[in-house]
Amino acid sequence: MKAKEGVVYVEVRYSPHLLANYKVEPMPWNQPKGDITPDEVVSLVNQGLQEGERDFGVKVRSILCCMRHEPSWSAEVVALCKKYQHQTVVGIDLAGDETIADSSLFPGHVQAYEEAVRNGIHRTVHAGEAGTAERVKEAVDNLKTERVGHGYHTVDDEALYKRLLENNMHFEVCPWSNYLTGSWNPDTEHPVVRFKRDQANYSLNTDDPLIFKSTLDTDYQLTKQKMGFTEEEFKRLNINAAKSSFLPEDEKRELLDLLYKAYGMPPAAPAGMLLSALLGHGPAWLV
Repeated sequence: MKAKEGVVYVEVRYSPHLLANYKVEPMPWNQPKGDITPDEVVSLVNQGLQEGERDFGVKVRSILCCMRHEPSWSAEVVALCKKYQHQTVVGIDLAGDETIADSSLFPGHVQAYEEAVRNGIHRTVHAGEAGTAERVKEAVDNLKTERVGHGYHTVDDEALYKRLLENNMHFEVCPWSNYLTGSWNPDTEHPVVRFKRDQANYSLNTDDPLIFKSTLDTDYQLTKQKMGFTEEEFKRLNINAAKSSFLPEDEKRELLDLLYKAYGMPPAAPAGMLLSALLGHGPAWLV
C-alpha cells in the first residue's frame, strides 16, 4: 500500500499486547487464551515488515505503543523496544483514551518513558487530540516526548504552544481521521492551518488507514482542497517529517538527500520535513 502511495519511509505503530493472546493480563478483546505472546507479536511483525521492505523497496520502521488504560503493560513495552531496537523498532508511544484523568502520569507509563530516555529510545505520545493542552504538557514535561501525536489543543495554551514552537517540537497531524472521529469540527479551522501559518514543525499522516479506508493522498487532498495547502508546503512538511523521523542520523541524512533530490532542492536548503509520505502515523493497534 505504501509503495503504491509513493512513500519512501514509513513508521508504523501498534500495541503488542492488543495483538497477543497469551501471557497478557487482562486478555484483550475477551478472546480465548492462545499461544502468541507480546514478544512473539513483535518478532512476527518485524519479520513481515522486513519482508515488505525487501519486496517493495519502502524503508519501514515500527513504534511500540503503551496503552493509557493499561499501565501494567508499559514495562514490557519498553523492554521490547530495547530487545528489538535493531530489528525495525525505533520508538515508543503512548496511545489510547486521553479522557482517562492523568493517565499519562500513571507510574507504569512514567517509569517506562524514564527507561526509554536512559536507553536512548525515541519517544512520541498521542496527546491533545481529544484531550486538553494539559495532556500535551504532561507528555513534554513528564514523559520527555520528542514528538506529539496530533497535539491540536496545544494552541489553546499560547504559552505552551510558543514554547513548543521555539523547541521545534514535531506534531504528527492526521486531519482526515480527525474529521471521521469528530475530534475536529469541519465548520471550524483545523489547527493544522495554524501550524502552517506559524511555520511549525509538523507532518501529514495516515491514521488507522485500514479502518478508515484512507491513503496518504486522502489527507493531502483534504488539506489542498479545503485548507489551501500548496505543493511548496507539502515539500516543507515532508522535509520536516524526515528530519523528525526516528532513524539513526546517517540513515536520516540519506533520506533527506533523497527528498532534496526529488524536490529539486539543494541539500543545504532550509527545510522542515516528511512524516506525511514518510511517517505514517499508523493505528495504535493494527499494522
